[in-house]
Amino acid sequence: MPLRGSSARRKSWAAFATAGFVAAGLLSGPAASARPAPDPSLTTMSITSPPGGANVRVLVFYGSAASGDESPVVNAGIAAIERIGLSGPAKERFQVEATDDASVFTNERKLGRFNAIVFLTGGGDVLDPEQEAGLEAYMEAGGGFVGIHDAARAEPYSDWFTGLVGARPAAGAPAKVQRATVEVGDRRHPATKDLPLEWKRPDEWLNWQKNPSGDVHTVARVRESTYAPGAGANGADHPVSWCRDYDGGRSFYTGMGGTVSSYDETDFRAHLRGALLWTTRLVQADCKATITGNYRAERLTQANQPGRNDQIGEPHGLVTAPDGRVFYIGRGGADSSQPVITDWNNPDVGKGTGQIHVWDPKTEKVTLAGELTVFGNKGGGDELVKVEEGLLGIELDPRFEENGWVYLHYTPHSRINRDTHMAERRVSRFTLDRATNKLDMGSEKVLLTWPVQIHSCCHAGGGMAWDSEGNLYIATGDNNSSQFSDGYSGNNPQPNFKGVSFADARRTAGNTNNLNGKILRIHPEPDGTYTLPEGNLFTGKETAEGGGKTRGEIYVMGVRNPARISVDKSTDTLYAGWVGPDAGAPSPTWGPAKYDTFAVITKASNRGWPYCMGNKQPYRDRNLPDPSKPLGWYDCDHPKNESPNNDGLVNLPPVTGNNIWYSPQGGGPDFPRDANGIPSYKESESFYRLPWLKGGGQAAMDGPVYRYDATNASETKWPAYWDGKWFVGDFYDADQPRNAVLMDPKTQGDGGLPVHSESLKKIVPVGNDGIKNLMGWKFGPDGALYVLDYGRGFFTSDSKSALWRVTYKGGGPTPAAAQLARGSE
Repeated sequence: MPLRGSSARRKSWAAFATAGFVAAGLLSGPAASARPAPDPSLTTMSITSPPGGANVRVLVFYGSAASGDESPVVNAGIAAIERIGLSGPAKERFQVEATDDASVFTNERKLGRFNAIVFLTGGGDVLDPEQEAGLEAYMEAGGGFVGIHDAARAEPYSDWFTGLVGARPAAGAPAKVQRATVEVGDRRHPATKDLPLEWKRPDEWLNWQKNPSGDVHTVARVRESTYAPGAGANGADHPVSWCRDYDGGRSFYTGMGGTVSSYDETDFRAHLRGALLWTTRLVQADCKATITGNYRAERLTQANQPGRNDQIGEPHGLVTAPDGRVFYIGRGGADSSQPVITDWNNPDVGKGTGQIHVWDPKTEKVTLAGELTVFGNKGGGDELVKVEEGLLGIELDPRFEENGWVYLHYTPHSRINRDTHMAERRVSRFTLDRATNKLDMGSEKVLLTWPVQIHSCCHAGGGMAWDSEGNLYIATGDNNSSQFSDGYSGNNPQPNFKGVSFADARRTAGNTNNLNGKILRIHPEPDGTYTLPEGNLFTGKETAEGGGKTRGEIYVMGVRNPARISVDKSTDTLYAGWVGPDAGAPSPTWGPAKYDTFAVITKASNRGWPYCMGNKQPYRDRNLPDPSKPLGWYDCDHPKNESPNNDGLVNLPPVTGNNIWYSPQGGGPDFPRDANGIPSYKESESFYRLPWLKGGGQAAMDGPVYRYDATNASETKWPAYWDGKWFVGDFYDADQPRNAVLMDPKTQGDGGLPVHSESLKKIVPVGNDGIKNLMGWKFGPDGALYVLDYGRGFFTSDSKSALWRVTYKGGGPTPAAAQLARGSE
């Protein structure tokens, strides 16, 4: 409804208040921040003078629409805020005054003495129109506001006050104290930076009529799975504390603090203390970082000209150069007007063109840097329908600015064998002429090669990444058919073409002597060779029963189709995501449904495929003579490769559980387990450990960990709030994830679940006119996020295939440095 009160009165009030606040120091800098002594006519409950005097004051308003004595919660809250004002360094102390007399909001001189106002009220219509106009003018003049718990019920008919607190409670939340887990997502705001990642505490938990996230900056969320939220529950994204710069001032609200015991908690007082330090202008904080309107997504490339890939090929990966250029590759699919050759008798079967494009921020133009003739133009496969080979990955040398070296992961058409339906995958180094943005295609140095079957689609993988030691990680798919196992384990030993199995991932991902279905780690040398770093999963010298052996390049085994990987160079932690099988539902006979997976990998490990998935959920074994009959369940702690197609070790490393997995039914599905640890796999008994995501048609796309650089002069870099957060996404944009998650470093390497997650779908926009089919995302040196949209078809590029950039435009922390107050000294 419209704001109440006379607009003429409000304007004159605001002008007077602004002048008064400047005189009193509310809008002044450190040199003029002193406050006059309190007026004794102000009705107060207590006046506290911190040691050393007080230059900063906080008003606690506890007036209520209901008659009667003040609540014990009010008394506990006032006492806690007084205690906070007395504690901490002298320069962060403040004086506290409390009142239930709303006339203070129409007394310009009295209100102008306070840096911040705390609403510790039981709610209701507590201000008349003139009093609310006074509060509005106070905020316009740069004041601070802290709302606690039932403050969200105050002024129920005021749209302006709704904006001030951020949200209104919904009916139906149980009015009882429950212990719950609060996910503390903002690790920098003074109200949350010192709190536990997972904060377990009792309180009365409010539900919201409308989720304010995106309109406010949410600093903490309550995990609904840890308590009974009742009717009106908000779901996986349930904000509990947030802040925003509002109407000229600063507003902080917490839904916590509904119990007397809250104010005895050290952590809750620390939470309030940080909120008060920011709202009183004693410290700066960023309350803009997750507000949707502070981001801009722009398409950088145009649609291709007819019959040409002048702007973009079939998008399949990108990397950013130190000077801001973006290199992105096309896998090999041709324009839809081009013929697709599927006849194995034709020498050009599956021939395609892998392309490397460069977008230059200085010119905002695209250059076609080079082309490779690849096997990968929607030809081949056991049904001669599709193939996922081609140009699969790109990386720039760590010393790219000096040497211009570009590494490409691809399948050369010249190396296919049309008789055996085999091909060669390779990683090669090329040199770029940096003046022309053209690759010297004759400069190729082949580092690594290995065989892949191309009789049957699919799973090529392709991503690459560097660590700080100059080690190159290479993600390879399991090179296995999606058929013949009903969408479950992918372990059918029977089908083969000329002796090479194409439906048994134990030949590839589960094989210690095969480079497919792995994440490899090598150290490229200047002469175009490579060495093996210490700490890989095998040395390459192991032998065992039956003469089995290993490959020393393997860092991680047991992955299915890892299209994207990334390394956080500040920690050298590897992050990966891979696409799961096709089963739409769990089976008590065969095992879990399709699980797409994300993992934090801190050491060489076996991630399970095709024996186990998710948090070590096993599949059922099958073997000759009849692969249709189930055998025993795999042992995730002691897996054995007993496939007739295995030429590696039989006894495999134990499986490490993964951090994020999701199926069409939901995120992190799990089941009751029997005495042997085998899940029931009954959908009716399932429960979900990660309720913030679900799948459907799904294809995991790992993203980067953002690292904020305070020395970066870019005005569009993403803010420090995102520092250390891991971006996980899916090719599709429906119910699938596009989230920033926060991991616990103590548990992440052993499959620990994320401790916090928030959706990015309003920042990295979804929908047909947005980034609908996410195919890769990286942060550039300017701190902006660069994203590839695959387009709307498959195995080709179309008018929606594009490179995008998402920039931040919200500005820095508030208040401005010149407006900081000076506390007790």
